[in-house]
Amino acid sequence: MMIAPRLAYGQALVELGQENEDVVVLDADVAKASMTILFKEAFPERFFDLGIAESDIIGTGAGFAVAGKIPFVNAYANFLLGNGWEQIRISVCYAKQNVKIIGHNIGASSGKDGPTHLPLEDIALTRAFPGMTVIEPVDGIEVKKAVKALAEHVGPAYMRVGRIPIPVVTKEDDEFVIGKANILREGKDVTIIACGVMVSKALSAAAALSREGLNAEVINMHTIKPLDKESILKSIEKTGAVVTAEEHTVIGGLGSAVAEYLATAMPVPMRIVGSPDRFGVCGTYDEIHEVLGLTVEKIREAVRDVIILK
Repeated sequence: MMIAPRLAYGQALVELGQENEDVVVLDADVAKASMTILFKEAFPERFFDLGIAESDIIGTGAGFAVAGKIPFVNAYANFLLGNGWEQIRISVCYAKQNVKIIGHNIGASSGKDGPTHLPLEDIALTRAFPGMTVIEPVDGIEVKKAVKALAEHVGPAYMRVGRIPIPVVTKEDDEFVIGKANILREGKDVTIIACGVMVSKALSAAAALSREGLNAEVINMHTIKPLDKESILKSIEKTGAVVTAEEHTVIGGLGSAVAEYLATAMPVPMRIVGSPDRFGVCGTYDEIHEVLGLTVEKIREAVRDVIILK
């Protein structure tokens, strides 16, 4: 089954709006693309379109938080982080305001719009903010759980939401806790830690590797910050090698977070699968993933590399 994360997000906002009257939604003239239009139709008095003004939308969101509301601020991730960076740093994080920042069309989601619309650096940018929680749900089911969890979480938070339908790999009754990873496949030879759409590719890689006699453990690290260090260490102590996979640059993202931790906690052979140090290209979602090396085969190659080094 395939579900577009943005559709699940819009549906979750409506459910949340029915449960909590303090929830407000701000949008930067992308209501149809972000599916916040569903919230607008259900609660027009709590929906605010500020136009293409990402810096303003962050500051306004902080104002709503000061007033005791729970603002969900929405825009394309590349423009939201690019234009609103200073406001996120000062008005949200420095001020410790309860603002939920939602970056849409992440990774290669807007592929045909070209490199300017491909946010491959947003995890790195948000992870560096003091006090910021950073989340990337694995599928549509988890998106809905993450929205509700964010509403209950107090403090600045950033969540990545994709546009393209992606495989569903979790179940309705699976637990979702901010800061707590989920093991989707047990293994003993190597640990594969992934987030977002790359989790489904990690599972496919693990299935293929099993036919080669390699037993890979797959962890869904839906929360990049705070990182679930306990689950990582427990897995690495068993496998002795790790591969990370993300729809993001290899600089400053999930792989960097894991490497920073293991460098002092337990150094082991490691490879990071992600976009190389470059901009994206114009193309379809799958074409861009192929160009950037965000593939099942790249994960398999990385696993073979680290196992040789064990």
